[in-house]
Amino acid sequence: MRYEVSGTTMQTVSIDLDAGERLYSQTHSMAWMSDTILMQTHTGGGLFAGLKRAMGGGTLFITEFMAERAGHIAFAPRFPGQIMPFRLGPGQSLICRKETFLCAEQSVTLDIAFQQRLGAGFFAGEGFILQRVTGPGTVFLDLSGEVVEKSLAPGERLLVHAGHIGIQEPSVATDIQMMRGFRNILFGGEGLFLATLTGPGKVWLQSMPILNLAEEIARYLPGDRNEQVNFGTVAGTGAAGAVVGGILGSIFGNE
Repeated sequence: MRYEVSGTTMQTVSIDLDAGERLYSQTHSMAWMSDTILMQTHTGGGLFAGLKRAMGGGTLFITEFMAERAGHIAFAPRFPGQIMPFRLGPGQSLICRKETFLCAEQSVTLDIAFQQRLGAGFFAGEGFILQRVTGPGTVFLDLSGEVVEKSLAPGERLLVHAGHIGIQEPSVATDIQMMRGFRNILFGGEGLFLATLTGPGKVWLQSMPILNLAEEIARYLPGDRNEQVNFGTVAGTGAAGAVVGGILGSIFGNE
């Protein structure tokens, strides 16, 4: 298998397959392919495996591609950003946000990963369930906007708005920290909580979370959605922010 990532803000990954080579993706990812590539859509290990992927923000079905003869296939993400190729060794894993998986060799396992702490899943904005990819093999992950890689030393902590966390090694611990200062909480726009990443390990941060993009688009939509989105942002991201934001929006946004 040979690949090339091309483009700037709307990248594609082009992959050349030899006869018999296979890879898979979640649905709606393939852009174009040779007529020598066979495509088959299935649950990828049964209904339970499909349901687990759906719980992690993926699709119930996966699409498998096999080269009947040497051929070419390309994949494209649905949002502006960068495609990140990773060559994983046997048993090596990465923890990913729900929207990051693009495609992988058949030998790579896509599974769900639970947040280490209940509070991190509820308040940090990432959710309780993330995705885990495990080697051996090459996997292609898609992050939104530009990508910044950070290497954290043992015990080193990094405070991050949770939407900017894209990929992390399993050795990196995730927790939450409440914002300090009444004015920071109400007017800072960063929410009630920040995610705390503690090393050792690497993290890959994305500059344009999809939620931020959706909020900016919503500002220009007609009706009272603007106020509801802004109140949700002030109150905090994730489930807690949605609840508090909905209450504030109903009180102040629908006069």
